[in-house]
Amino acid sequence: MQGEATTIRITENEGKLDAIPQNRTPGSGRAGAKSWQYSDHMENIDGYLMKYTNLVTGWQYRFFVLNNEAGLLEYFVNEQSRPQKPRGMLPLAGAVISPSDEDSHTFTVNAISGEQYKLRATDAKERQHWVSRLQICTQHHTEAMGKMMSQAQGQHRDLIQSIEGLSAVPGLSSLDPDVLMLKATSMATMNCLNECLHILHLQQVARQRSSLGAGPTIEWLEPKLPDILKNGSSSLGNFATEEGLLQGSQLELSSPESCSFSGEREDIDAEDELEDSFTDREEDLGVVEEERSIILHLLSQLKLGMDLTRVVLPTFILEKRSLLEMYADFMSHPDLFVAIADGSSPEDRMVRFVEYYLTSFHEGRKGAIAKKPYNPIIGETFHCSWKVPRNVEASGESPQGNPEPASTQEPYQVRFVAEQVSHHPPVSGFYAECQERRMCVNTHVWTKSKFMGMSIGVSMIGEGCLHLLEHEEEYTFTLPCAYARSILTVPWVELGGKINIACAKSGYSAAITFQTKPFYGGKLHKVTAEVKHNPTNAVVCRVQGEWNGVLEFSYTSGETRAVDVTKLPVTRKHVRPIEKQGPTESRRLWQHVTESLRQKDIDKATEHKRILEERQRTEERHRAETETPWRTRYFDREGEGWVYHKPLWKTSGFKS
Repeated sequence: MQGEATTIRITENEGKLDAIPQNRTPGSGRAGAKSWQYSDHMENIDGYLMKYTNLVTGWQYRFFVLNNEAGLLEYFVNEQSRPQKPRGMLPLAGAVISPSDEDSHTFTVNAISGEQYKLRATDAKERQHWVSRLQICTQHHTEAMGKMMSQAQGQHRDLIQSIEGLSAVPGLSSLDPDVLMLKATSMATMNCLNECLHILHLQQVARQRSSLGAGPTIEWLEPKLPDILKNGSSSLGNFATEEGLLQGSQLELSSPESCSFSGEREDIDAEDELEDSFTDREEDLGVVEEERSIILHLLSQLKLGMDLTRVVLPTFILEKRSLLEMYADFMSHPDLFVAIADGSSPEDRMVRFVEYYLTSFHEGRKGAIAKKPYNPIIGETFHCSWKVPRNVEASGESPQGNPEPASTQEPYQVRFVAEQVSHHPPVSGFYAECQERRMCVNTHVWTKSKFMGMSIGVSMIGEGCLHLLEHEEEYTFTLPCAYARSILTVPWVELGGKINIACAKSGYSAAITFQTKPFYGGKLHKVTAEVKHNPTNAVVCRVQGEWNGVLEFSYTSGETRAVDVTKLPVTRKHVRPIEKQGPTESRRLWQHVTESLRQKDIDKATEHKRILEERQRTEERHRAETETPWRTRYFDREGEGWVYHKPLWKTSGFKS
């Protein structure tokens, strides 16, 4: 691709490439007209760079503009579209600009928000020019933020002095509750701003040091975890009981030499599965209120931006299910999933997929309170299925060919399997299929959580792919971030971020934005989406509303349609009874923790959880000592992802 860099240029139609005139390179524009000599003055530059989008789309030429005055890096589809709204932009204050060590042309721009642009210049000189100009702009705007911080500190001091001087004013007192609240709010705001400025400073140092090292990284910026918060060491004082097994509910424990989480694949008999009878809803806030002192103790150990992957969290904030089962609960509207294949056109099928995607998150949450599902243990699995009534007209089946009414026909069956394929990093693979409709979806997700002050953010890193074999279409998609807000009072869940759905064959794509609530005003849980036909750049459908409320679909024909997520029918999954499950299936594995949480016996639940995690660590040490590699059961590593071992698209009889 690098060898073609001077002969390819993006056209206005997204994703298509045309030849660039040989007398103009992609790096031309004001950036190309300048000499490559480094200088310290600020300079607005623009030009073509290649931007990495995803595994499907790959690299695309985009026209980039460095706006020094605003401190923004903006990009457009091409130079001609520059008068229009930018396709995307990154604020550079606090950003990290990093030349890549994979080649001499590539570099990354990592914004303080976590968003990243991976870019490629024509050659090493052009990369150096962009990197140096971006770094100068970044330093200028980061220092400007520091000056603003100094001004804010001065205003804070003036406020405190004014409050302390109220005693001399008749009728006012510095001990008035409202005045004390104002003082505390100002102090908390300044502390938060100081932490943010500290992180920005660390990133500035990282950028300076990365130029001396082999390759830059941001991970080391996260403060080192104190030993007390690491898995494998003692938990926080109030989080665990004494060592030893609990009486009355013996766990299935054995030494790693005689038992391992890794095992043989198991064929699940659908006849063994029964309709799920569990109706746990996470509505009880009492325990959270009672244990607020423990939460405060935990928060005192954390720093802004800290990776929480290895932090032992208190048991009382846990949901009564594993993360693997939570992924299954996102499939609680299997009728909408199956209906995707009924779409009469590529456009219709993309809109149906967007509808299924947007309606899946509400039922995946068990109640309004933000609690955390169990971290799956490596090798843990979860199996279930759903029965979906047949729709004769939608599926195209002929009533004449089958006089039996749809209500008496065997329902479609959607099968689901999930497995925790990695421990560090924590990666889950899950797969669902409907053989009768020749459709399946394969997804791998790495959950990465970090501390954000009064919130916890969880990034869902990974990718999924829906296969419609009947239409020979593949839909790739990503997942939004999740946030647990107000963790000191009544914690609640919010989704945020931009995700994309794309079908390379049809040329249709969808851009979905989960909007987080602004600090002042605004609505909760807002989401917008736009379905586009990329070859013509035509928008065919727009969606707006709340992902846990009402969604409104608007079509180019003027037609509108509303979907109330809260009123959609929920199909109960079918799960084998615990006594018929294997020892590493989620419900059997966590049954004692779940039962203790139902009984509100937090000490007992904590001990059962500790024993499970200790067994995992023991087995991990044993594998390291014996140099025994971990073997997954249902998912195989393919490139950067994980794929189900027997997907429909590889199965004889289901191939097109």
